[in-house]
Amino acid sequence: MRLSCLAILVTAALAGCGESTPPPVQSSADASFQSRLQQQLLDAKPGSVIEIPAGRYTLNRGLTLRSNGVTIRGAGMDKTVLSFKGQVVGPEGLLVNASDFTIENLALEDTKGDALKINEGTNITIRGVRVEWTDGPKTTNGAYGLYPVKTSNVLIEDSVVIGASDAGIYVGQSKTIVVRRNRAERNVAGIEIENSIDADVYENTATGNTGGILVFNMPNLSQAGRNARVFRNKVHDNNTGNFAAKGAAVASVPAGSGVIVNSNDRVEIFDNDIADHRTANVIVSSYFSTNYYNKTGVDPNYNPYPKGIFIHDNRFKGGGDSPDGMDLKILKSAVYGVTGHFPDIVWDGYVDTTALVDGLPPPADRICVQNGDVGVLNADGPGGYKHPSTDTKPYQCTLEKLPPVVLAGKA
Repeated sequence: MRLSCLAILVTAALAGCGESTPPPVQSSADASFQSRLQQQLLDAKPGSVIEIPAGRYTLNRGLTLRSNGVTIRGAGMDKTVLSFKGQVVGPEGLLVNASDFTIENLALEDTKGDALKINEGTNITIRGVRVEWTDGPKTTNGAYGLYPVKTSNVLIEDSVVIGASDAGIYVGQSKTIVVRRNRAERNVAGIEIENSIDADVYENTATGNTGGILVFNMPNLSQAGRNARVFRNKVHDNNTGNFAAKGAAVASVPAGSGVIVNSNDRVEIFDNDIADHRTANVIVSSYFSTNYYNKTGVDPNYNPYPKGIFIHDNRFKGGGDSPDGMDLKILKSAVYGVTGHFPDIVWDGYVDTTALVDGLPPPADRICVQNGDVGVLNADGPGGYKHPSTDTKPYQCTLEKLPPVVLAGKA
């Protein structure tokens, strides 16, 4: 079961209000704002606060910050807008190589590449930031919206990302992470935690994406991922066709996926509302079910299997009736009939056979489901999907709950 087979007024919706007044437009011919802002970023010192007043500002080149201890603050995500629609220089909208960094209350639109990339920083806060590609879902949109990588002590909250051709909110190869109260819409992946350690993802809304919330572990990166809690989220109607660039890891994500765990360890999924995903509400899979699977060139210490996955106390509704890809359509019809549907949880069936004890993984490595009478499909990927199983007994177990993530110096 290969995974490849397997706007609206967002700010008003978040605020619960009606239409907002558009910010005043600055002249695109006036390059003075752009040059002043870049000079402020170059001159910034620890403790600097760069205030950007309300307005719509047109920039044609990316911005860079390399000083620690800086805050960038706008007047609101619907009031201070940095538009990069005519960007000709720089792959990112804003590239940050710094620690103790805060950005809040502004919008980044139509960047040529990633909107906000933060590389190798500690103590990162992203708050009330909107990222949007305003022409809707397109492969030519930037890959990542909010993109901290190789960071630690990261907080992303009350933000909105729309239209990323890879992941709207992406945290990679990082440690100690909280992603909360955000909205991700019409991205390929709404929210993605990849190769990261100790992440709490909660009270977010992911809708209209290809896949809602992803917890992935990729080979040949600086660290392996583990310990992620996904809880109290609203994940629904993520059925947008996959528009990722060919070869991207998320090009494997089938349209109609709610929450996906791929090759990650110690993931707890609980107290979520997950509904109406045409492929499946939850997918648990291995490296072998991806379009980037390659038998050669992989770190021998890489763990390709999902281990220690605990799914409990969620509220599921609908979905599974029209899976993406012919292989999955055939599998669904073979097991559940033409008019049937997949259960809420679909597992590709790959398991580390070298570690089995009496035919089962060690207790701490099992996939456990305590979620009422929800069904689970073992698709039998290792057997060519010839003998799928709907037996739920192997998942009737519990795992130790993960502790909350505690951020240093943040409420």
